[in-house]
Amino acid sequence: MGTTGGASGTRRSAGTLGTDDDVATQPLVLRGSELARAEPSGRARGRERPASAPVPFVGAVGGQGSRPVDRVVSTGMADRLAEKAAMRRHRLRNRVLGWAAAVLAVAGGVWVVLFSPLLGTDPAKVEISGEGTVIDVAQVEQVVSQVSDVPLPRVDTIGLRDAILDLNGVRDVRILRVWPDGLSVTLESREPVAAVPHEGAFALLDRDGVQVGTVDAVPEGLPEIGVTLDEQGARSLRAARIVLNALPSELRAEVAEVTAPTQDAVTMTLRDGAVVEWGNEEDAALKVRVLQALRALPENQGVTLFDVSAPTMPISR
Repeated sequence: MGTTGGASGTRRSAGTLGTDDDVATQPLVLRGSELARAEPSGRARGRERPASAPVPFVGAVGGQGSRPVDRVVSTGMADRLAEKAAMRRHRLRNRVLGWAAAVLAVAGGVWVVLFSPLLGTDPAKVEISGEGTVIDVAQVEQVVSQVSDVPLPRVDTIGLRDAILDLNGVRDVRILRVWPDGLSVTLESREPVAAVPHEGAFALLDRDGVQVGTVDAVPEGLPEIGVTLDEQGARSLRAARIVLNALPSELRAEVAEVTAPTQDAVTMTLRDGAVVEWGNEEDAALKVRVLQALRALPENQGVTLFDVSAPTMPISR
């Protein structure tokens, strides 16, 4: 019996030793964030693994390669992925809010500039200049008043210019915006340069031949053109206007009357009584210089006739 007991003891010792050796040689398995010994293969086979258990991957003992074992996804990695997703959502939300704020700012600026009364045109801040002697300023103000309270950027300056050009005596006009709510209107007047007899009165003509008014008598300082305003006198009138436009202002102021039986026979009568035979409209600049030179000569004082129709061979007597 002692032998048997000894044998049994020996067997138990051997069994115990075998169990310890098995534990020592078991591979390590990752369980969450801790390492654990893998169960003996016999016991692992004798037990069913839950169907939902993840299969981790762990290297074999001794660096002999690797084999699949139970695997658990790291909760730290999941937290990092969730954090990145949250950051993406945050950036997207900030971007959308930024674009929305920009759109609102632009829309607000457009409303202030184009529709709010802040930039409405103030009639009291409209400056009108250059009206001359024939333009009625009240008519210009009435036209400009049509854009009162209209925001300055929306004022139709082209349409406003066309409306002012339709007024009597306006040759040209320049309109500028004066921020924040004013306008500058600079007129160019059709100043009369001659008076032509017409229907018992005198029509005032500017340098382009446009009638800018009618008066009962020739205004002081304006020459009278002795032609008719009908089609028959159109060519003679044109020749007379060209001669007057070619004269310097100081010489034109001395002209009392211009006659033109034909377009090639223009004659001027000066205010001192002297007569100038001008001829046609050609060589106007040369004729002006010759006439000025002849009148400046001391020996020509008191001369009553200057013929410059052939400027290279002038005659005075």
